[in-house]
Amino acid sequence: MKKTFQRPSSLKPEPFRHCPGCGHSLIHRLIAEAIDALGIREKVIGIAPIGCAVFAYDYFNFDVLEVPHGRPPAAATGLKRSLPDRIIFSYQGDGDLAAIGMAEIIHAANRGENFSVFFVNNATYGMTGGQMAPTTLPGQRTTTTPLGRKRETDGNPLRVAELLATLDGPSYIARTSVDSYRNLVVTKKAIEKSFRYQMEGRGFSLVEILSPCPVDWDLSPRDALLWIQKKMIPVFPLGTFKDDGTRIA
Repeated sequence: MKKTFQRPSSLKPEPFRHCPGCGHSLIHRLIAEAIDALGIREKVIGIAPIGCAVFAYDYFNFDVLEVPHGRPPAAATGLKRSLPDRIIFSYQGDGDLAAIGMAEIIHAANRGENFSVFFVNNATYGMTGGQMAPTTLPGQRTTTTPLGRKRETDGNPLRVAELLATLDGPSYIARTSVDSYRNLVVTKKAIEKSFRYQMEGRGFSLVEILSPCPVDWDLSPRDALLWIQKKMIPVFPLGTFKDDGTRIA
């Protein structure tokens, strides 16, 4: 019998320990499949910070560097400049990238550093208790906004993809989702393009991925996917915000 489906070589044979319905396991697999498809596993180094991303080294079958909260872009810059033949990516949540690490990501993008960023946006601080994140939606309840996020006191959610797309440094900025099979396919293609642009020396790229967090959202896994469709996507529209495929860094 012909085998048509198997675990990617870039994933270890380790069961995921993420919460039921969490999007991290889906995104891990998409990254692994993209790496296998491009044949770059022996050159890849991943970077993961504090947060649910911190467990990446348990699952990816290649080197993964753990760094302090918000600092993956600094580590990625150092690694890529000292090892330019390696394929470097950071894997960051919204609390990490859009809060404590906002200055890091903006300046790395503005410099056009030649690495890839996979930014998981689930609109909450997942690991530390479900507090409000920079991406939390207006009216969304969290452990620190039990009555819902209020614009007048808490501000508006940050649209990271749109923000970074205004800079000259990035070559590719996109936002995708894992709420449906169709969007899983789109997300995998975006991840592959990000890696390809890095391999071609085109500079900084970021794929923002809308992802469910059923436990912190107090929803079932199915309802969490519907919540992305009904609530998140209107605030964080999907699409490509910058694609400078002709520019070589």
